[in-house]
Amino acid sequence: QVQLVESGGGLVQAGGSLRLSCAASGSIFRINAMGWYRQAPGQQRELVAGLTSGGSTSYADSVKGRFTISRDNVKNTMYLEMNSLKPEDTAVYYCNWNAYADRYSRSRDYWGQGTQVTVSS
Repeated sequence: QVQLVESGGGLVQAGGSLRLSCAASGSIFRINAMGWYRQAPGQQRELVAGLTSGGSTSYADSVKGRFTISRDNVKNTMYLEMNSLKPEDTAVYYCNWNAYADRYSRSRDYWGQGTQVTVSS
């Protein structure tokens, strides 16, 4: 059973930085795509950053130039480096992997439990 465990959230002042981590446990056969989402109170969950299996990245306009998504294949971990944080970045951040657990299964989405990021002004 694949599980994603997030860490790295917290409280930071505007202009500060945080790095979120998303570590996978369990067997993964192949990853299609990975991403970081966030959900602020009363808002829909939105895609913040995406990373394809080929290494292409994409970012929401609101975070371009400030956030960087990356992965460490050896550690089976994905990261989100967040710089120049703004109060509007405050949200619960979730990691998502679309992956195959084994060669016989269909791909499915796996989600982390979420980590709170709070940016004070």
